[in-house]
Amino acid sequence: MPVVIDRGRVPINQERGTDLVFDEKFSAVHDHGFVHLDDCMADDLSVVNSARVSFGKASDELNDADIGLIRFLMRERHGTPFEHNTFRFHVRCPIFVAREWFRHRIGSFNEFSGRYAEMPDMAYQPAAEDLRTQVGKPGSYTFEPISETIGSEVSMIIDSAYRASWDAYEKLLSLGLAKELSRSVLPLGSYTEFYWTVNARSLMNFLSLRTADTALREIRDYAVEVERHFSKQMPHTYKAWIDFEKVCP
Repeated sequence: MPVVIDRGRVPINQERGTDLVFDEKFSAVHDHGFVHLDDCMADDLSVVNSARVSFGKASDELNDADIGLIRFLMRERHGTPFEHNTFRFHVRCPIFVAREWFRHRIGSFNEFSGRYAEMPDMAYQPAAEDLRTQVGKPGSYTFEPISETIGSEVSMIIDSAYRASWDAYEKLLSLGLAKELSRSVLPLGSYTEFYWTVNARSLMNFLSLRTADTALREIRDYAVEVERHFSKQMPHTYKAWIDFEKVCP
């Protein structure tokens, strides 16, 4: 069944005439974000056939021996057969999340540009349970929740800062300043969107890092949804990856 979503989760590019189908491949994340499996060429059988081409063999249907081969490849870290599976995701997330995502130079990215189109009036407001304080030294941080009283004040400060930034952005545009300069006053919490194409081996590398407890909480929320799509498309590969402690082959 299609997912019913509010206007805040309609993609930025709706005004540009591009439609998304909101179905089981769509995952809402945070207040305005999403992960959408736009397309894929991925299944467990292709892993098997990519591996067995060395011997001039191929399977038409997955059997127990094929599943055993997938597990062998995963355990022994023979990774190239997993590279013949491709996922294309459409993602909307805060800019500070996207910048961490783009550090994974293991796929192809195309991002919304504030040079060519006006930025949407949309920014990440953390839920109460996501407001946290940072304790410790660089490299060994821990995070603890803040009190309800302080959390209420923090939320108001964040909201006020966002409003001031968007007011300034709109004023600069109205004065005729170029979009590429006007956007400089916008916060890192502003939402962006991008397409990400990645093979299954690289996807496992991304997930092993970004679903870890030490990952930034916000990108972890997105990675969990990416992992869900991966598990549905390649269930035997996914199970082997989990069984071998999420080590990328």
